Amino acid sequence: MHKGESLPGNKRVALGFDKTGGETKWFDELERKRSRGPVTEQNRLMSRTLSPETLAVHAGTYEDPVTGSVGTPIFQTSTFLLDELSYQAFDDGSFRDVPIYTRYGNPSQWAVQEKIATLENAESAVVTSSGMSAIAATVYGLTNAGSHIISAHDVYGGTYNLLREDMPSAGREVSFVDPTDLASVAAAIRPETQLLFFETLTNPLLKMIDLPALAKLVADADALLVVDNTFLSPVNARPLEHGATVVVHSATKYLSGHSDLTAGAIAGPRKFLDRIWSQTMRFGGTLEPFSCFLLERGLKTLAIRIAAQNRNAEKVARFLSGHPAVHRVLHPTCGTVPRPPIDLSGYPGFGGMVSFEVAGGDAAALAVMGRLEIPYVATSLGGVESLVSMPFNTSHSSLTARQRSAIGINPGLIRFSAGIENAGDLIRDLAQALGSPDGA
Repeated sequence: MHKGESLPGNKRVALGFDKTGGETKWFDELERKRSRGPVTEQNRLMSRTLSPETLAVHAGTYEDPVTGSVGTPIFQTSTFLLDELSYQAFDDGSFRDVPIYTRYGNPSQWAVQEKIATLENAESAVVTSSGMSAIAATVYGLTNAGSHIISAHDVYGGTYNLLREDMPSAGREVSFVDPTDLASVAAAIRPETQLLFFETLTNPLLKMIDLPALAKLVADADALLVVDNTFLSPVNARPLEHGATVVVHSATKYLSGHSDLTAGAIAGPRKFLDRIWSQTMRFGGTLEPFSCFLLERGLKTLAIRIAAQNRNAEKVARFLSGHPAVHRVLHPTCGTVPRPPIDLSGYPGFGGMVSFEVAGGDAAALAVMGRLEIPYVATSLGGVESLVSMPFNTSHSSLTARQRSAIGINPGLIRFSAGIENAGDLIRDLAQALGSPDGA
């Protein structure tokens, strides 16, 4: 097959860009007009006014015109036949929208990307090989050497290490602030500040940010606001509607929800997502087709899983708040987490995470975890099964004891990720592990 030749019966269509005046422009020009996607004629497009329950099931599904398959087929291929459309895509830079090579794009990716974009009310999404892959591609893709980045002291340990260890050698300076203190954020902004990176709910201390206020601050500074929405999920919060520029997820957690894959996701305006996708390609962080299938399948139950986890976490937090062996409980509904004066009534819930400090320090907390019978003692979170772990020897183990203390991770802190089990069973198990005769 040579450039300019077409495959017989070719029906593929590129839906990516609206060209201005028929002029070929390079892919990474932000002035270039773009449409949402990438999507094909086979992807199911849904009205964004529908509920999350409906969108989670149907949005993005690839409706196979040959077999009528109800679920998206797995396009388990590394490459696709080249034709006139492929060569044209190479020519004009639209190859994100044409099936050419799976590292560039694959219908399995596009189906799940469209579902995530719809749930986050975004123009476009990218799925990646891990949450850290998503974060790295986003930070690199939206900043330049010589720029300045602002983030939080207590951002997830992997993100902190990327910003603190890798960004300076890549020519980006990074300042760390308390995102709940708007004055400190404003004071950290410089003329060369390009990006602010925060979490909608922090790990593991569950601090909330005043997203609209931060978004205004960032917009006034002509910078970009990237938020990690992993803990809340688009069921509990859609940050783009409150002024965030781009949203990232560790899709390993709530989005997939079954602790059976590692993935990341990014959602936002197409012009920025194209830059991030390009960075993802260079890093080699593409999500392979079978993991796309698992992620899309998990997403179909996102809304009902999150509803159950919201309820379970609140009940667990209330129980722990009254237990004599618990020194402190961290959950947005308990009033023990420092936060700006945010109206919480607009949030359907806060996900399944509850953090709490056991009296007696790390040794006592390890003993409590050893007595639990229902949750698995394992790192990660957001699955259908409850998981329990301690930040000091997992997510924040790279920090020194002094650094952990400075950000509020005290000895004895346990991170409890409530699954979808019966709340009464979880509470009775916690009660016996903590030494109480009856916690129901």
